[in-house]
Amino acid sequence: MCIETPRAELMLDMVPTAATRARSFLRERRCLVHDRRALDDALLLATEIVTNAVLHGAAPLSITVECDEKYLEIRVRDGSAARPQQRRPTSEDENGRGLLLLSSVADEWGVDPLSSGGKDVWFRLPNF
Repeated sequence: MCIETPRAELMLDMVPTAATRARSFLRERRCLVHDRRALDDALLLATEIVTNAVLHGAAPLSITVECDEKYLEIRVRDGSAARPQQRRPTSEDENGRGLLLLSSVADEWGVDPLSSGGKDVWFRLPNF
């Protein structure tokens, strides 16, 4: 359960260090501290989708975390309407596993188009 603010947002620059800032932001949220597994999963998945947004998306970029007694939801918003493409990487590929991780770890995930032309890539994890 969130002790402080149940919803928080951070604007990010479209730079390689955006994922580092996003992880710091998530670690500071009170709703994540009581469950180490939820925090580790959230950090892993957020890193994947923030990095994907930096590499393939467009500004503006933001991350939002919202939690209640049951779920933790994280959304990464960017200004590109292009949907992420799930790939089937080979053992030699060094990337292309982000959406596979999302579908394996998250309870739910999706991509929501925005009227502004951008998109939200989001996921939910249990918050027990």
